[in-house]
Amino acid sequence: MRIRFEKRLEASKAFRITAPFVAVAFSLLTAGIIMLFADINPLEAYKDMIMEALGTSYGISETLVKATPLIICGLGISIAFRMQLWNIGAEGQLVMGAIGASGVALFSGIESHFLMIAAMIAASMLSGGLWAVVSGFLKAKYRVNEIIVTLLMNYIAISILSLLIYGRWKDPSGFNFPHSAQFAEAARMTYYFDSRLHTGFFIALVLVFLVYVFMEKTVYGYEVRVIGDNPNAAKYAGMNITGAIIGTMFLSGAIAGIAGFSEVSGVQYRLQEGVSIGYGYTAIIVAWLARRSALGVLIVSLIMGILLVGGDSLQIMWQLPVAFVNLFQGLILFFVLSSDFFIANKMRITWGKS
Repeated sequence: MRIRFEKRLEASKAFRITAPFVAVAFSLLTAGIIMLFADINPLEAYKDMIMEALGTSYGISETLVKATPLIICGLGISIAFRMQLWNIGAEGQLVMGAIGASGVALFSGIESHFLMIAAMIAASMLSGGLWAVVSGFLKAKYRVNEIIVTLLMNYIAISILSLLIYGRWKDPSGFNFPHSAQFAEAARMTYYFDSRLHTGFFIALVLVFLVYVFMEKTVYGYEVRVIGDNPNAAKYAGMNITGAIIGTMFLSGAIAGIAGFSEVSGVQYRLQEGVSIGYGYTAIIVAWLARRSALGVLIVSLIMGILLVGGDSLQIMWQLPVAFVNLFQGLILFFVLSSDFFIANKMRITWGKS
């Protein structure tokens, strides 16, 4: 028996629509088999996950809080991905955005809530954007692999964060804990429904709309898509590819930086270690599963929020480690990528020597 793959000329619409759902079903099935080896009823575990994330108003609000940084980072990454720029550095850009926003909150002395929030957003965008521009410049000018650069810069950003909260920005009255002083009220976003749901979620919804309009309705968004699909054609058409790469990376990092502002101003009210629990890395999965569309990022982020909050129930009620939640996300990505492969290729099985 011989198995070989051939390029599929065109996949049917029904196949392209159903393939991702089949992929998710396979990931659920595989995770369920793993649970059986741990003597856990997968149906009961999945039911507890859904109830934990969506069964109460508190669970729903926590799901939205977890989804907020994923939506924002996913939007930033999706813009870069549309140009075939593999921005793996949203984690570092989020951290730099948090540092920029915290710097304004701690040292600007602005008393107006509106001006403070506006200044923090601007600082987070500038910090995240400039951080991403480094890899964009190296990519555009010297063809340096942006995957390696953005990945390594994540670690540099986290080191800068540690340097600040263990050093000059350390709260002198914080009993030697490594974090900054708490923000003033003017630097804290409003929360709603007697829960932790804050204004950052609604900012994320606005960003979904803005990114959709930018990518689908503007000339620059069109150029981003053309350069990503066919750079030679874009070059022949006279597009400034170098400038577009640098500009797109800045925009991608600036949006990811807003996620850092959202976390410190809406959730933590100070700069500290663990400002991100891997949101930037998870957002890569989000952007890919969403097929780089703004609306898709919103939907997938909400599903990921359910997984993150529901994953807590697996740890508490079923004694599963947090690594299992990460495994679950990895399985979804693996099977969805596999479905993409089978959409583009078809498998042929031949019998005998011929």
